[in-house]
Amino acid sequence: MRIHIHRTGGFAGVDRRAEVDTADRPDARDWQSLAERAVATARTEPPVGVPDGFSYQITVDGHTVYCSDPRLTDEQRTLITKVMKEGS
Repeated sequence: MRIHIHRTGGFAGVDRRAEVDTADRPDARDWQSLAERAVATARTEPPVGVPDGFSYQITVDGHTVYCSDPRLTDEQRTLITKVMKEGS
């Protein structure tokens, strides 16, 4: 499974991207479960965010959804944090 995060916005307006490929990871099932829960409640169109807030585009195996601060679910926040930390 490929999970790609594209973050835009924020005070400085800096774009950031990160991606994780879970195919050869021993914790691939955990990633898959988290990703499925995170995208289940996300929108198919970019939501209206708040001034200086972050907006996110989450792509899991070619399926793209959108979410933004401050209305992230716990699963979305966890997935975004993990991918941004461990991704390249």
